[in-house]
Amino acid sequence: MDELLTVADFEAPARAALDPVHYDYFAGGARDEITLAANESAFARIRLRPRILRGRGTPELATAVLGAPASMPILVAPTAFHRLAHPDAERATARAVASAGTVLIAAMLSTVAIEDIAAEARKVAVDPVLWFQLYLQRDLGFTEAVVRRAESAGVRALVVTADSPALGHHERNDRHGFHDLPAGMRCENLRELRAGEPGHVRQVDLSPELSWRHVERLRSLTDLPILLKGVLHPEDARIAADAGIDGIVVSNHGGRQLDTAMASIEALPDVVDAVAGRLPVLLDGGIRRGTDVVKALAYGAAAVAVGRPVVWGLTVGGEAGVTRVLEILRDELAHTLMLCGCGSPAEVSRDLLPAGPRW
Repeated sequence: MDELLTVADFEAPARAALDPVHYDYFAGGARDEITLAANESAFARIRLRPRILRGRGTPELATAVLGAPASMPILVAPTAFHRLAHPDAERATARAVASAGTVLIAAMLSTVAIEDIAAEARKVAVDPVLWFQLYLQRDLGFTEAVVRRAESAGVRALVVTADSPALGHHERNDRHGFHDLPAGMRCENLRELRAGEPGHVRQVDLSPELSWRHVERLRSLTDLPILLKGVLHPEDARIAADAGIDGIVVSNHGGRQLDTAMASIEALPDVVDAVAGRLPVLLDGGIRRGTDVVKALAYGAAAVAVGRPVVWGLTVGGEAGVTRVLEILRDELAHTLMLCGCGSPAEVSRDLLPAGPRW
């Protein structure tokens, strides 16, 4: 892995190691994958305008998000089915993220139970920060059962994926006929929550009927902070702030839901302006370089979350692979901050971005 110098370098060996069906599941997006590509290409169009001679020294990367300490403003986004990538699955990811001192957002559709993910994180960190991603269900009892498991495991926040009234249409999966996990593999967080079913992915009941009313119901079930993931429209951000939501994740689901939706970074500035500091705004989608992180911070993100690069790292090297991916991003972030004249993420502002049209 010492020869893999960027997070992008991990994809080719990961592709070679994976079953082609599973590679396409992780790598693919919705329909023509226009949004999937745009998440990265939009960052490339943004230019930085650095400051000089500021004497800030070596940057300090530590931050806090929703009161949770993180060694850097780079979190790990929820991605499903890690056992497809590596036998140690989410256990390896949890240990690597906890060792890195940042936040893991564990997926509801994980192949290791949230209790076991938390236990693995605690093997390497005294007080690891773990959040839990949740798909709201029409069945309130089902939602409550999942939330209670997450609470008992010690998660510190719920990240509600709000952009999924239905799953995006992935033509790569259709071509392979891949619509469920292989035999012997289960969504462990769903075991025995409905009619004794053994953790089948189809237990998740996505519905176009889901609304703000379901978010209100969730609020009544738990005292945990709630973030909404999948916000692109500033009006939805304002509604979330008015409703007392604790945080927002600007996201297009990694290009896996509505194809031709705008890139996450394109949506970020208007969302940040809409909430006017009333709640933290995070971003996922397309982060591949430390410069991408700084651009997101400059537009007002409190932190970013990384998905596919972590999966590629897991595939290539298990825990060590995830650790290496996070180290690369950490080093690039520190270098970019230094070259921009910033001593910490808190010093990054829109002053680092040129005025005028964004895109």
